[in-house]
Amino acid sequence: MRAPYRTVVITGASSGLGAALALAYAGPQTALGLIGRNRQRLDATAAGCAAAGASVESAAIDVTDGAALAAWLGEFDRAYPVELLIANAGTSAGPDADSPGEPAELTLRQIAINLVGAVQTIAPLAPLMCRRGRGRIVAVASIAAYRGLPYSPGYSASKAGLRAYAEGLRPLLARHGVGVTVVCPGFFSSPMTDRWEGPTPFLATGERAARRVKRGIDRGRARISFPWPLVFGMRFCDLAPAWLGDAILRDFRFHIRSA
Repeated sequence: MRAPYRTVVITGASSGLGAALALAYAGPQTALGLIGRNRQRLDATAAGCAAAGASVESAAIDVTDGAALAAWLGEFDRAYPVELLIANAGTSAGPDADSPGEPAELTLRQIAINLVGAVQTIAPLAPLMCRRGRGRIVAVASIAAYRGLPYSPGYSASKAGLRAYAEGLRPLLARHGVGVTVVCPGFFSSPMTDRWEGPTPFLATGERAARRVKRGIDRGRARISFPWPLVFGMRFCDLAPAWLGDAILRDFRFHIRSA
């Protein structure tokens, strides 16, 4: 299924890419289901979408709470059969640059939100969309999904897992008329990027990133990755001999401040 989408659900809609996509899809003929953890910011996004003419339902739910998430998604889908689901909620963290490793709780928290939270978003709605024989599921990963970054191993693992999960779903759901899009963006302006201390090559505005993602979704693309120099570099590091990829990425030093 391709655009126009009349019913859209977006997680991580309280800020960043999720909020920008919600506003991009808002319109008089659209019903939006918005999920985020920060109620104040989520309400601001919902108000902007309502001002654009959309019907909006929102919920302050942590995607790690699978039972609450599934219950809300099921109730929303009964009222507004979902045509487009964007699993966007995510977080980032990382050890200090000179740390000998990443604390387990830091890694597991990112996996819980970025990977398990996305699975818990997609799994309740995928069978309903397949039963109706239409719709599109979008998983927002990262270019870090192509090759683990030495200063954010947990983040890289969570996004690589999400990319593999969604790529695996695509041929499985295609026979039921449901498309799957995997998004692997580089750097763009967002509260998450604000916590990044280090180089941010080819940094885009949040609005520009959202336009690019929306255009790819609306065209039914299976993959959306940008910017191409970073995508090429990360894929090269993955395909090159391990010693060469390690040497290149070792000097890409950064630190992600705690949220």
